[in-house]
Amino acid sequence: MLSRTADCLYWMARYTERAENTARMLDVNHQTSLLPQPPEFLEQSWKKLLTISKLENSFLSKYDVINRENVLDFMIYETSNPSSIVSCLFAARENARVIRGKITSEVWETQNTTWLELQRILQTRHQADPSRLLEWVKHRCHLFRGVMHGTMLKNESFYFINVGTLLERADNTARILQTKYEDQEALSAIGKPQAIEKESSGEFFDFYHWAALLRSVSAFEIYRQIYSDQVTPKQVAELLIFNKQMPRSLVSCVNELIPLVSEVKNQQSKEIERLLGKLKASLDYSDVDEVFSQGLEEFIENFLERINHIADEFSSAYLIPLAVA
Repeated sequence: MLSRTADCLYWMARYTERAENTARMLDVNHQTSLLPQPPEFLEQSWKKLLTISKLENSFLSKYDVINRENVLDFMIYETSNPSSIVSCLFAARENARVIRGKITSEVWETQNTTWLELQRILQTRHQADPSRLLEWVKHRCHLFRGVMHGTMLKNESFYFINVGTLLERADNTARILQTKYEDQEALSAIGKPQAIEKESSGEFFDFYHWAALLRSVSAFEIYRQIYSDQVTPKQVAELLIFNKQMPRSLVSCVNELIPLVSEVKNQQSKEIERLLGKLKASLDYSDVDEVFSQGLEEFIENFLERINHIADEFSSAYLIPLAVA
């Protein structure tokens, strides 16, 4: 397969997954912003969303105030932001257009229809309900993956799409967990509002905070099935990091990547397999107690560094160098 073809398949998948995960992060922030909380914490939570995506400077060059309305506008509609939902869906559609011969007509029509429907939404953007729009984005991305799995041959094209999806998913699950955990720590430092303190020392706020995080990765019902008790930070982290049956967990993404890379093996892929094997071993031989004793933030930072290094190695081995692209 040509590097340019592999590049388009890979980035089509990554941009689609990124659009969905951006929608997930925005949705959980939007939902938790409706809860009673200190104004300084509310601003900090939206600022953290920009910081974790490394977009704070780009945002401040266009907006004077960090608030819900401006961040939603920047992360959904702003075309100068390469990680906005509009930019990601456009890039996914353009990559799909270039390699139409390598994907089925159903996959192409799904991507193209998503872009055309988005144009109609953009015409009434100021009247759009953010929650409904973000749910629509998630639904369209789910539809893309369902059509892809249901209509494509299990060949190199299929493998490159899945590698792109899983690398992006692992990165974003880690970022969502990191962002919301840091938000909770910040709230604890600031102190919960008096109205919340009266409610069992703020337990109900903690429940809605962590429940919102679980819903952002479609894991609330899964959590209830596995734990059947109070939502706690440690159990949420255990589910999203170590549960092999949870499709968006870090260990699940790494486990699924290993056989995919072996399917597209070439002379440069040995280093990728080595890095994935080491990452898998570190996850297999760790547990949630060790993560919290080390510090969840430090663990997530280390994971993000390693998974992004793997993505860089994969790009060097198979795809068009960024300087050329």
